[in-house]
Amino acid sequence: MEKQLLLEKLKGKEAAVFLQKMYGDNGIDENRERYVHVMEGLEQAFGHQDMSLFTSAGRTEISGNHTDHNHGKVLAGSINLDCVAAAAANGTDEIRIISETYNQKFTIQLNDLKPSERMGGTIDLTKGMLAGFQEMGYQIGGFDAFITSNVISAAGVSSSASYEMLICSMVNRFFNDGKIDVVTYAHVGKYAENHYWNKASGLLDQMACAVGGMITIDFKDPQKPVVEKIDYDFGAQDHSLIIVQTGKGHADLSEEYSSIPMEMKKVAALFGKETLADVTEEQVLADVSRVVKEAGDRPLLRALHFFEENKRVEAEVAALKENRFQDFLTLITESGNSSWKWLQNCYVGGSTEQGITTALALTELFIKEKGRGACRVHGGGFAGVIMAMLPNELVDEYISYIEKAMGQGSAYRMSIRPYGAVCVDSFLG
Repeated sequence: MEKQLLLEKLKGKEAAVFLQKMYGDNGIDENRERYVHVMEGLEQAFGHQDMSLFTSAGRTEISGNHTDHNHGKVLAGSINLDCVAAAAANGTDEIRIISETYNQKFTIQLNDLKPSERMGGTIDLTKGMLAGFQEMGYQIGGFDAFITSNVISAAGVSSSASYEMLICSMVNRFFNDGKIDVVTYAHVGKYAENHYWNKASGLLDQMACAVGGMITIDFKDPQKPVVEKIDYDFGAQDHSLIIVQTGKGHADLSEEYSSIPMEMKKVAALFGKETLADVTEEQVLADVSRVVKEAGDRPLLRALHFFEENKRVEAEVAALKENRFQDFLTLITESGNSSWKWLQNCYVGGSTEQGITTALALTELFIKEKGRGACRVHGGGFAGVIMAMLPNELVDEYISYIEKAMGQGSAYRMSIRPYGAVCVDSFLG
């Protein structure tokens, strides 16, 4: 779309409706300015007058902690933090990207999509997605993009997956006539992380960033995960979702993360299966002594977490559909307790550094005093962030309370947005 026309549409009523749905009443003007900013950035950097706008959400994991890699069930949502971009096809065999937030500017030749030796960073991730599209039989081509992001890095809201899904939406728009579905987006992102980052990730982050709204996913068949959108208005319950950074990232915790799927699969292997999704809890409970003897106590506990967490996801979805919000909050608390005690991903064993459990303990004390709310570890665990759901009237008090311990600016108030990774043009009228 011609830049001037796009600017005019951003000022219109349909744009205002879209921005309100995505960012809330207080985010309309700020985010309209973000879109204008990336348009100006694209024109100044590459000279384009015809362009398109894109957005891709960060994500929150509401329940289903460490279940996706064993083909279990999750409840997740797209949040109002996102990557936004202006982009245009350039008719060449080059992809040129400026990532303002991370101060990056790079060019990729389409005839050279091999990963670097170190297998890391944004360039390798982007090459991996392009190679993934090619391997799956889709078209790729040259384009230019100017990107900015407010998805918090290393905070369990999937800044990398948000970027991946943004690039997928561009490739879909420019070279595949919008025919690629979001499940394929997720597989492309997974391919890039598995083969170009050497990271054994599943599909949860990508799906939650791409689909939009609140979704439940059953990964029993990982090639064709069953995705259901949950039509539920959190705002109507007068509650907010808050995530709290606890002060340490995930960079040096690969061994801890890898141990969880490995130990769960170790239990599954005792029953001749690859993942726990193909084993029943009854089978494990009937053979506990053998499981403990041959796999160990912690693998047994982690397997039991998997089975119970799957049931909790189902119960939470039912509670939302039946408008039993208090039951939903109770299940969130149960999920957090299971992650802490059974899954054991809230701190590194033997370490005195326990930011996650400290933040959870302080939050539990706050909730106990007020008599309302829920909290749990958020995402991979061991370090990073926690999640709390609290009545809006308590949010400011809680943020002030928790930031005294975790540091100024460590708490973020979020909301669920209806659209994931999309080309914005089609929403502007």
